Amino acid sequence: MRTIEEYAPIIGRSATDELFFLGEKLRGKSVQNINSTAVGGGVAEILTQMIPLLQQLGVDARWDVIKGNDRFFAVTKKFHNGLHGADVEVTDEEFEYFLEVNRQNASEMVFGDIVYIHDPQPIALIEKRDGNKWIWRCHIDFSQPNQRIWKFLEQFTIRYDSAVFSAPAFARQLPIKQVLIAPSIDPLSDKNKDLPEDVVNSMFERFGIDRRRPVVTQISRFDYLKDPLGVIKAYKLAKRHVDMQLVLAGGGATDDPEGPQIMAEVKEASEHDKDIFVLFLPPASDLEINALQRGSTVVLQKSLKEGFGLTVSEALWKSKPIIAGAVGGIPLQVAHKYSGILTHSIEGTAYWIKQLICEPEYARRLGENGREHIKNNFLITRHIRDYLILFHSLFHSDEITVL
Repeated sequence: MRTIEEYAPIIGRSATDELFFLGEKLRGKSVQNINSTAVGGGVAEILTQMIPLLQQLGVDARWDVIKGNDRFFAVTKKFHNGLHGADVEVTDEEFEYFLEVNRQNASEMVFGDIVYIHDPQPIALIEKRDGNKWIWRCHIDFSQPNQRIWKFLEQFTIRYDSAVFSAPAFARQLPIKQVLIAPSIDPLSDKNKDLPEDVVNSMFERFGIDRRRPVVTQISRFDYLKDPLGVIKAYKLAKRHVDMQLVLAGGGATDDPEGPQIMAEVKEASEHDKDIFVLFLPPASDLEINALQRGSTVVLQKSLKEGFGLTVSEALWKSKPIIAGAVGGIPLQVAHKYSGILTHSIEGTAYWIKQLICEPEYARRLGENGREHIKNNFLITRHIRDYLILFHSLFHSDEITVL
């Protein structure tokens, strides 16, 4: 287990001392995080890393996962897609079943002093509020939500003390306090720590990928909104001009029932090309992801919608040149042509793949600028600081009014 002191060489001793000071202010208060999955996806990853560090700071932090069956997660996947702007239809019966599952979970839970709800799946637990403080944390792209779904969720959102979003474009017209807190990566985790070159090489050999030739990689869940089929099209366009290999690697989450179907479509679209590697990575594949990102020539994140896109931060922390969709929280991480490349189309993605492979010095500078930006803005220690200030503000709003 990592200690807070281990981050001092990266962020400075004064920054770690501040975290202990803020943690002490919350002594005696319990903070209960609740989401819908223990593995898979950025929320579970952040909580896995953050809870032990909060506890080191003296915060009584814990994490609970709501229970749901296939029907429940099929409904919440509709919510997810609809809130990202997809044309979906949710029936009255599905809304009612969503509430039924939330109420059943609430009846089995004992809530803490601060209840921190992550995303829509457990949002209706607020019905059991009893004198404590509640925060709703939205990790998804809320810029163009399906209005019927949003109106259903809004009736619960307005009962919270605060709502937290990842980017300014996601904010809603709400009668409660809204806070901007971007997600983060842990620079000392297995997914992001430095790796010896021989470890990277051995991982590429294991997957049969030739590092002597350019490698373009996208690592993400197999999800339509990550546009893996669009990545394959961009790769094929770029390969008309440059030699390259494509890696599409990722896994799934227990609350995402669409993953296996999308992965099957990806495999079908790539089955006749020996230079496309479709890799299913189980939840414990942090070292594999680290090595694949470090050994790649270019990293992609061609999202069509994105709450934040932690894989962008991961790649930039490793000083890799990245090409990413200009959506959601990605532009917070990538300044176009300075710390990476933002694109809006398959053709644009293909163009920049070709350019970065052919201009390695420019690609190197993008990666260096990107690493510095992540260091200054998107590491877990900054994230913890923001959370501690937010928690403190719930009880002392007269002392802390701006984050």
